[in-house]
Amino acid sequence: MTDLSLQTRILAGRSANMDWFSADVHPDHLSNVLAAMANTRHGGTVILGVDPMSTEIQGIHDPADTIDRVLQAALTLTPPLIIPVPQVTLIADQRVLRVEIPAGMPHVYAYDGRYLIRDGPVNRPLPPPDLRRLLIERGEISFELQPAPNMTLADLDWEQVQAYIHQVGGIDRTEEAITRFLVKRGCLIIDGSSYIPTYAGILLFGKEVGATVRGAEITAVRFAGATMSDSFTRHDLIGTLPQQIRRAELFLRDHLQKAVNLHDTMQRAERYEYPIEAARELVVNAVAHRDYSISGDGIRLYLFKDRLEITSPGRLPGPVTISNIVEERFSRNPAIVQVLADLGFIERLGYGVDRVIELLRHQGLRPPEFTETSGGFRVTIYNNPAQNQAEVVPVIETPEPEPPPRPVLSPEAIAILEEYREIALNPRQEAALIQLHQPGNTRITNSELQRMYPDVHAETIRRDLSDLVAKQLIVKMGQKRGSYYVLKRDAHTVVIPSEIESETGEEK
Repeated sequence: MTDLSLQTRILAGRSANMDWFSADVHPDHLSNVLAAMANTRHGGTVILGVDPMSTEIQGIHDPADTIDRVLQAALTLTPPLIIPVPQVTLIADQRVLRVEIPAGMPHVYAYDGRYLIRDGPVNRPLPPPDLRRLLIERGEISFELQPAPNMTLADLDWEQVQAYIHQVGGIDRTEEAITRFLVKRGCLIIDGSSYIPTYAGILLFGKEVGATVRGAEITAVRFAGATMSDSFTRHDLIGTLPQQIRRAELFLRDHLQKAVNLHDTMQRAERYEYPIEAARELVVNAVAHRDYSISGDGIRLYLFKDRLEITSPGRLPGPVTISNIVEERFSRNPAIVQVLADLGFIERLGYGVDRVIELLRHQGLRPPEFTETSGGFRVTIYNNPAQNQAEVVPVIETPEPEPPPRPVLSPEAIAILEEYREIALNPRQEAALIQLHQPGNTRITNSELQRMYPDVHAETIRRDLSDLVAKQLIVKMGQKRGSYYVLKRDAHTVVIPSEIESETGEEK
């Protein structure tokens, strides 16, 4: 059967992602075209068996030999280009070979020492600035791990470093042990006998982040209507990345619209226009995965009447594309991701897109909309209900049940919570804090809180406790199955028992 779509594309002419040659094309020329298309974001298609001048369909006589020559040309690139096996198809009753270079290839490819890219229908050398940008985008070099110029250990906020080390646990508090650990985390590099902060180290723990990494901030704006206007509230969220995330969450809690529902018991329940966990997850993703090598442009968090937009500098990294963003996993900032995971902001092996989709679905909202801009990436969520929701959003995990009504609190519990009246807490977090204030009780485990709320998903319980850690109310002690939580003010006075209850409730 004739491939009419392919024939139509040939008649439309050569382009950045479409080219063709005769079956006996010179291997060097074919390698150049494959490298140039692989270095473009959207890949391309090459057809063999078409006259390069007249577009006459000539066909191929030995498909197996032609396929082998294409694969050999791909393997001569540096690094070798791995592509799908070319397919034989028909155009005007002639067999031609269709070669597909997928979008979002994972590397930057060179042939004979030259880096090329498509510029319309021609191949051109990549200028050094464009090459460096492409190398960073595809993770071939890491901006975050480069030494920050003229920075020393004195440029780090050691209170924040100490708080981080304390939360990770199991590390000696000596300067030597801490600096060695920061080297392992990619926050410091060793230069002779000196330690130099990397960009990741400055972004995570620096005293003056904005002075070193221009644009490393969040501009949060609430507009009155559905478009940008002169009526708005703006906050510039600066500081280290963990501080920016916490300040962004406070901005969201202060400026998201709330709806009040009455349950059957006539109890009032407030709900934000978007799930606060979903909005927070998107902020964390933007902070963790934006391109910090782009100076002068920061993350933009815009709240409109009908939607929330978060725009990040830098296009999607590595092999991630709009079409595979839910399934694909790749980070241009693995050191930053690791430290934010240590601090309880994100999961190390997952970036939360599927969780955002499920949280929106559970509140009856449409899936997020992903858009690549000329120099960045934008995610948009809408506060109006989804249409045909069951068809467009698959169920990814079992929906969490509606939170139970707040229990009637004793006068003692009310007095305890009065200390936290200005901090947004859910009933489970309140219960954890009340438990930690009980006489003779200095700690709580994930499993203990799970037993108090058996109908709540275990992942939700874990996030509740991680959120309390992020709010600097409690501190995580121990590691993995032996971990537990204490009030931050008691962290330095808790005596670690010889037998620690594991997260399963068993004794270790």
